[in-house]
Amino acid sequence: MNRQDVTILSINGKSPQIDESAFIASGCRIIGDVRIGPEASIWYNCVIRAEVNYVEIGARSNIQDGSVVHCDGPAPGAPGGFPTIIGEDALIGHNCMIHGCIIQDRGFVGLSATVMNGAVVESGGMLAAGAMLTQGKIVAAGQLWAGSPARFVRDLSSEEITGMQLGVRHYTENAKAHRAALKF
Repeated sequence: MNRQDVTILSINGKSPQIDESAFIASGCRIIGDVRIGPEASIWYNCVIRAEVNYVEIGARSNIQDGSVVHCDGPAPGAPGGFPTIIGEDALIGHNCMIHGCIIQDRGFVGLSATVMNGAVVESGGMLAAGAMLTQGKIVAAGQLWAGSPARFVRDLSSEEITGMQLGVRHYTENAKAHRAALKF
């Protein structure tokens, strides 16, 4: 893992757990109870902060440049708070705000989108660029949601779902190239 210009910080007795095969780009800040799986990629200038709950990022998922991932602690009506759980093979676009939510395996969050506490993007679901998925809303498997607040637009085609997974494979391979380029 490249750790040039990366902050990895323990807080409240919790330390980030990062698989050695994960790519962490320069400028990232990873703080607290963060768990990053094999071949995941965290791109330039992302912040992943988990001091009040935990953040989990599954194998081969990518968090693209400038995104912020956070969680929320216990509150009235939510005694367990809202951890952020990102499954395997998920794609999170550039400049996203991911907060106290669940992005299931193969979920897709478009550029500059926001996903709020208790919201879910199910496997194969897509939240469009710039959308805001408000608290507790669910993008069902195979659906496209867009807008602010986000609403159901249509079902995705099999080609679109395949395209999302090609994007995941691209980022997994691209992370290897960036890792090699950063070694000097």
